Amino acid sequence: MAERQRIAILGGGSWATAIAKIVLNNVDEINWYMRRQEQIDEFIRLSKNPSYLTGVKFNTDHIRFTSNINHVVATSDILIFATPSPFLKDHLKKLNRKLNKKIIVSAIKGIVPNENLIITEFFEQFYQVPKENIAVLAGPCHAEEVALERLSYLTLASASRDRAKMLSQFFATSFVKTSVSEDVIGMEYASIMKNIYSIATGICHGLKYGDNFQAVLLSNALQEINRFCSATSSMHRDISQSAYLGDLLVTAYSKFSRNRLFGSMVGKGYSVKTAQMEMEMIAEGYYATKCIYEINQKYKVDMPIIDTVYEILYNRASPLLKIRELTEKLK
Repeated sequence: MAERQRIAILGGGSWATAIAKIVLNNVDEINWYMRRQEQIDEFIRLSKNPSYLTGVKFNTDHIRFTSNINHVVATSDILIFATPSPFLKDHLKKLNRKLNKKIIVSAIKGIVPNENLIITEFFEQFYQVPKENIAVLAGPCHAEEVALERLSYLTLASASRDRAKMLSQFFATSFVKTSVSEDVIGMEYASIMKNIYSIATGICHGLKYGDNFQAVLLSNALQEINRFCSATSSMHRDISQSAYLGDLLVTAYSKFSRNRLFGSMVGKGYSVKTAQMEMEMIAEGYYATKCIYEINQKYKVDMPIIDTVYEILYNRASPLLKIRELTEKLK
């Protein structure tokens, strides 16, 4: 059993709901921040999230809900952020309490748009949270499978290995196995980039490319991730571990992958805006594509797949023509 700490989850979506299910296996009570009070009221009435993972029932006597972000920060020691990255700054606009003495766990597999900062850098630079107080939740772990209690694996990455070990206790259950790492930057970037490659696989699926090509695409994608992570952080890493390769594979192939679905719609001829409207969910990879492309203007890593997805999504290039060009660059 994990040592007693007051834990809060910030976010009201499927991943936040899955994390709540995991954590409540290890603690008696959690604090849970959702921005919309009507979602909280419905949750309490139904004993489940009214909009996400509706098959998961909760005993709401063990949950302290609030729509006040200052209250949840004031009454919690560990803050698990599980909001889509494009909305993180909006969630924090009303915050007037300091975060520098809190433990921050980022379950956000995205990047802060406009700032082009990974989540750990964002909390360090904007909220003066020390590196050792920040951890990243990584690995192949779809919320839908957590809801079904299908075996999943999570990695806690932190500059402090002891901190990562302590936090891992809150996530270890009969259906979730945990490990720890110190490769915070590499795991964050890998988690972000796999969403872009999932869009790429979706585009290719929409264009009727088969499994043989998808395998080549993802083999090259893993090499791109490795090159970019090596350029941004010189720490040694085994790119074949599940937090890197496993997360890439599940996001690219799973029926639960919203990034793959988004890409498939674009490949079939939907405009970006139409695909986003029809999905009614955030495809993190759309925002990540622009951010990673812009960050790479500094590092100049060879990443033809990222460049191709950027041209399709942001310059309205023809998916058919750009993927045909890409096929000549892959090995």
